[in-house]
Amino acid sequence: MVLVSGVDDAGRGCVIGPLVIAGILVEEKGISSLKSLGVKDSKQLTFRKRLLLVPKIEGVVLKSSYTYILPDEIDKAVLKGKKFQRLNFLEAKAMARVIDQLNPDIAYVDACDVLADRYGCQVEDLLRTKTKVVSEHKADINYPVVSAASILAKVRRDSAIESLKLVYGDFGSGYPHDMKVRLFLAKYFEDNGCFPDAVRKSWKTVRDIIDLNYQRKLI
Repeated sequence: MVLVSGVDDAGRGCVIGPLVIAGILVEEKGISSLKSLGVKDSKQLTFRKRLLLVPKIEGVVLKSSYTYILPDEIDKAVLKGKKFQRLNFLEAKAMARVIDQLNPDIAYVDACDVLADRYGCQVEDLLRTKTKVVSEHKADINYPVVSAASILAKVRRDSAIESLKLVYGDFGSGYPHDMKVRLFLAKYFEDNGCFPDAVRKSWKTVRDIIDLNYQRKLI
């Protein structure tokens, strides 16, 4: 019996909220059952469709695992050096933790590094278990096990964002391109002189707001 895992992230680029890593474990013969559910990369599915698929996926897999990378962890990693190199390593460690918890024979991961093989070697080197790691770009599209993991990660991240909105109000999607997010951050900083703990303060969006306020004070 060959045990297979798929691992993916959600919220990597957002400025508000955690980066969520999800993984699933399934017998190799169970991959066809995931296909029959119609799993796809989470970005290709509606919010409602993702919610409907979660219990169906959990009914097929042997086990699922999650880990959250919080904004302060991301900020510490990003401020150490080049953003994506440091963030890639932080995410590789998180994926390794998830894979160790699942303990598959082979794990498929969606590569966040421009060099997919390098990222796969990095994840494999961080493992405590003897698992072969296959790292590819667009793995969330090409492998049903990764598609399923992407759905679980996305739903968990959406849930985390909704919980934060109960505290801070509706700030939008959490992503920098969202004008609602930008307006929320600007207003919060103007009123409080700081940002909430849920915000990634190393992101350019946040630094731009700080710089703009500093320039206004000089005028």
